[in-house]
Amino acid sequence: MATARQKAARRILIKGPRVVLRAPHAEDREAFLAATRASRAFHRPWVAPPTTREAFDAYLQRNTREDFEALLACESESGDIIGAFNLSQIFRGGFQNAYLGYWAVYGFQGRGLMSEALQRVLAYTFRTLKLHRIEANIQPENVASKALAERAGFRLEGFSPRYLKVAGRWRDHERWAICREDWRPTTR
Repeated sequence: MATARQKAARRILIKGPRVVLRAPHAEDREAFLAATRASRAFHRPWVAPPTTREAFDAYLQRNTREDFEALLACESESGDIIGAFNLSQIFRGGFQNAYLGYWAVYGFQGRGLMSEALQRVLAYTFRTLKLHRIEANIQPENVASKALAERAGFRLEGFSPRYLKVAGRWRDHERWAICREDWRPTTR
């Protein structure tokens, strides 16, 4: 059985100058739900993160699977949740691929925190998980999310009409991707 110190050490995956990446835990429920509820209008129609206790518990349960990894981005100084990154459908074997979804908490956007966090996510994905390719499907009108992906080195690969059902509607998405050998880590 793991000690409290071992559990705490596992919580933080990557530390950056302003952002820490860590796995979500049951103790995060209230802060997580407060952040997603306060960000509902900001997220619409791009993403619908968990806003209920049941949905958060299902999110935690999903995070125990081998093909899914949830990462909370937290401000280093305050510990506040500033966003989340989800790696889903993690494929191994000859593919070594995952799909990336992300969202920011309203009030933390426009400060470069999500850019720093995404660089840490890519470092974790390529160096620790040893994946080769990450794909992010982004709605064409979501200018901020596309800009974040582009700043991190993702390239636009295509367009998929009515690709994902988000907030009850089938929505078009652009396919953005980055491979390990194309990634250029930044120190910002």
